[in-house]
Amino acid sequence: MAKDLLYTNGVISAREKYLLKDKILKLCESGAEEALRVVCESGFGKGAEVHSVVGYEELVVADERDIDNFIREYAPSRAEAEYFLCERDFHNAKAVIKAFGQNLDIDKLLAPEGLIPVRLITDCVKSGKYEPLGKQLADAVRQTAELFANGENVSGAEIGVIFEKAKFAHLAEKCGKNRVLKRLITARADMTNILTALRSTEKSYAEKCFVGGGKLGVKQLSGLFAENPEKALDGTDYAKFLKKCLKDRAEGLPLTGAERFFESYETEFFSAKRYELEKAQPFLYYVFRRRAENADVRILFVCLMAGMRGAEIRKRLRAFI
Repeated sequence: MAKDLLYTNGVISAREKYLLKDKILKLCESGAEEALRVVCESGFGKGAEVHSVVGYEELVVADERDIDNFIREYAPSRAEAEYFLCERDFHNAKAVIKAFGQNLDIDKLLAPEGLIPVRLITDCVKSGKYEPLGKQLADAVRQTAELFANGENVSGAEIGVIFEKAKFAHLAEKCGKNRVLKRLITARADMTNILTALRSTEKSYAEKCFVGGGKLGVKQLSGLFAENPEKALDGTDYAKFLKKCLKDRAEGLPLTGAERFFESYETEFFSAKRYELEKAQPFLYYVFRRRAENADVRILFVCLMAGMRGAEIRKRLRAFI
């Protein structure tokens, strides 16, 4: 899948002019209809014709589809494609096995396709032959299918843990040889485990949900259940992140600030050295910015339609944390 990076970077340079950038900040002070006009005129949501603000979600979905197509066409290697798209495969496999096991409507559960066609996932689940899905995804589907087959009352949270663990194992295998992606996976695994621990009432449950691929081990994370958890991660890369988490928790908030930090980590990672990017890094930075803007457009319209003030909307944006 190796691509000509020079050509790809040229494509990115041509497409960057369609990024909304700080237009989103200005639109926080506008009305919803005005925001829709500006967003559409900027080229966001290619291929979607939306004539009323109530249809903003069609713009978001169309833009998301365009990002996915860009990834498929221009990913410098399979590792980058896996990093961005395998999450869709794990989501869809989880949706299919839940639909079969709990007699649910599959179509309402599916996300856009990743690297594995939904039809193939469905065929594998129907036949019980999971090998075409790849090792980690096949193991997750098999494990969940066995729980259903044993007549167990399987919760959505339990299924989620199975697939989350498998996803991080898959990422470590497929992307672990890429130095930059390995660093991103490590950070995401560690922050996932920190958030899980701080949301858990029992240490045993946090340990059960622990995902691999990070630097922090179960023993170190157990310090988050101590009397003074603020010192648990001193000397690590996550001391600042932990302070954000504990600040939110102390204020009775659902770890809002920490979640925004977590969701924006990859974009900020590259933004801090945006003038020094090399090799596949411009591709990664461009996709992270596109995805952050996609999320922010949805946030913008939800907030504008709810009548929120501009200052409150800006606090919720991912690309401007």
